[in-house]
Amino acid sequence: MVVKLALAKYAALAVLIVSNAMFSVCEETCAGNTAAKETESKQGSCSCGMNREKRDVRDSPDDYSNMYSFEKKNSGESPYRRTNHMVLIPGGTFTMGLDKPILPQDGEGPARRTTIDSFYMDVYEVTNAEFEYFVNQTGYKTEAERFGNSFVLDYLIPNKIQEKITQAVASAPWWLPVDGADWRHPFGPGTTIVDRMDHPVVHVSWNDAVEFCKWAGKVLPTEAEWEYATRGGLENKLFPWGDDLLPNGEHRMNIWQGSFPTKNTVEDGFETTAPVTSFPPNKYGLYNTVGNAWEWVNDWYKIQHTSDDQLNPTGPLHGTDRVKKGGSYMCHKSYCYRYRCASRSNNTPDSSASNLGFRCASQKQPSDVPVVEHDPKLK
Repeated sequence: MVVKLALAKYAALAVLIVSNAMFSVCEETCAGNTAAKETESKQGSCSCGMNREKRDVRDSPDDYSNMYSFEKKNSGESPYRRTNHMVLIPGGTFTMGLDKPILPQDGEGPARRTTIDSFYMDVYEVTNAEFEYFVNQTGYKTEAERFGNSFVLDYLIPNKIQEKITQAVASAPWWLPVDGADWRHPFGPGTTIVDRMDHPVVHVSWNDAVEFCKWAGKVLPTEAEWEYATRGGLENKLFPWGDDLLPNGEHRMNIWQGSFPTKNTVEDGFETTAPVTSFPPNKYGLYNTVGNAWEWVNDWYKIQHTSDDQLNPTGPLHGTDRVKKGGSYMCHKSYCYRYRCASRSNNTPDSSASNLGFRCASQKQPSDVPVVEHDPKLK
C-alpha cells in the first residue's frame, strides 16, 4: 500500500494525466498538492504496476566520501578537466513556444516572437566535478543534504535501500524518497559519483543552483534565453537539431528507451546520466540541453502567456514553482514527451531529484572562465 507523503518541501508538485494526447506525464509528480490529488481522483493513478526489475549493481562500500575530494581545499586546483566553459550566444529574434502545443497544460503556447540580447551560456551542464569544486571552496550544503532525503527512481535504487522505504509518490509510485540521497550519493547511501565526475550534478534544488551561480559569477538563464540558445538558430523545430528524433539513425540525446518505468533497453548507451560531453552539440555549441538532466531556469512558473512580441522576458514576478527545461534520461514519449525545445515543467525551489540539474548563463564574460567560439558548421 503506497503511503502518501506529507512533507512540506514537496507540497507544490502536481500530477497531470493527459488522456487526450495519450501521455501520462507523471515523471515529475509528488504527493501533497490538493489539485494533484483531485486530478488523481478524477483520472486514476499513474501506477504502472509493481513487477519491476530489482538490481544491486550500484552497491558500493559505504565509506567513500574522501575518495574523490580535492587534495587541497581552497587551493584553486582541480584534479578533473574543467567544464565551466561558456559560449557567446548571439542576440536575435525567435519564435518561443508553440501555437499547437503538444502538452498544452504545461503552458507551451501560444507562440510569440521573442527578442533576446546576446549573452553567455555554459557549454555543458554543471558537472559533479564543478559542483564539488564549489563545495570545497565554500563548504556549502545542498538542501537535499539538509533535509536528509531526495527522490530517486525505484528502478535505480539498490535493493537493500529500497527494502527500507515505506513511502512513495502516490500518483507515481516509481518515485521514492531515499534517506541519504544527495549529489554525492545519487541513488542513496552506498552509491557513489567516483566514476561519474563528468556527469551532470543532480539532487540540486533551484536554491542550490542559484548559490552555485553566485559563486561562479553567473546566473541561471531565463526560460527565454534557455529556449533561444537550445534552438541554436533553428525555427519551430522539435529538437535542437531538427524534427527527426534519430537523424541518420543516430541517437542525439540521453532519454529512456523501452517501457517506462520497468525496462530501459539503453539503446542510446546510458541508463542514467551521461557525461556532459556526450552527443553532438547544437549549432551554438551547447551539449545536452535536452535529455540527460532537467535544467533549472530562473523564471517563476506560469501556464498563461501573451502572444504579444517579447523583449528579453524574465517571467512573472512571483510564484510558487520555478521552471525547468529539457527533460531527462527518464523521459519517454509514452508518458513524458518533454525532451523538446518548447517543453517545460516545474518544481518548488527547494525540490531535488536524481534527474534534476542546471547550467549557468551570464550577461558578460565572467573572469577566469574560458569562452569558446561556436563552430558555424555545427549541425
